[in-house]
Amino acid sequence: MLDDHVRHHDGVITLAQALRVGLSEKAVRRRVQSGHWRRCSRGVYFVDDRPFTDAARIRAAVWGHGDRAAASGLAAAYWHSLTTFAPHVVEVTMPRNSHGRSRAGCRVRRRDLVRTDVVERRGLRVTALPLTVIEAAVRRGGGPALVDAALRRHTELQPLWAAHVRNKGRYGSPAARRLLHAAEGGAKSEAERLFKRLLTKAGITGWTANQRVAGYEVDFVARVAGYEVDFVFRAERLAVEIDGFAFHSASDDFQHDRIKQNAIALAGFQVLRFTWLDLTEYPERVLAEVRRAISAR
Repeated sequence: MLDDHVRHHDGVITLAQALRVGLSEKAVRRRVQSGHWRRCSRGVYFVDDRPFTDAARIRAAVWGHGDRAAASGLAAAYWHSLTTFAPHVVEVTMPRNSHGRSRAGCRVRRRDLVRTDVVERRGLRVTALPLTVIEAAVRRGGGPALVDAALRRHTELQPLWAAHVRNKGRYGSPAARRLLHAAEGGAKSEAERLFKRLLTKAGITGWTANQRVAGYEVDFVARVAGYEVDFVFRAERLAVEIDGFAFHSASDDFQHDRIKQNAIALAGFQVLRFTWLDLTEYPERVLAEVRRAISAR
């Protein structure tokens, strides 16, 4: 039972868990004194015959703050596989009336969470995925990319809004609300304004906004109007389309965009597409691609 527990819990074990699998306090002390177990914090140990992984570090940090603590923020995002890399500082959420304080490598937040907002994954209490997304997104290292990735692969917008409303007043709540509004569809217009500012600041000229291209004559009285493009560099035959969040991919919209893009390309235009995330997270890369496309003509 001891081996099974250690194997399934990243090598971390608490004193209470050790007693439940049949060890005595004296046996635990012997293992610590011999160096086979390493003490992480009061009542929390690591079986030191394996690498001390990020998962072990997060588990030890949370268990070290008691059985009512939960991983939150970027630590919870890592635990839910929303992020690739674990944060250096483990955020732990504890009830308001609990004792204990932040230790090296940990940040404690005191807040009473409703049952809906806490789940157990791989034996560890963590904030539920919707709350994790909106909290981690406003931390350094999270951002709109985390929201977009979560909406594409893990959840939907409605549960995120519900978690936000249940937890108003928490750290980062206004920023999370802005991200959710953007994800709802408001990102495209803001992204267009941001792209204009980027072009202007970079001194890139020769473009017009909201112009139609790819029109053609049917006969001497009829003309197909073509498609409206967000930004057009006519002299360079470059069309730039701005999208909102990448997760918006309804089948009808997706099909229309492909037809539109093919028609514009057949009319002799190179087409670049940027999302709100591109413009907010990687503006220098966006400008470099525009410059490269312009200079290629």
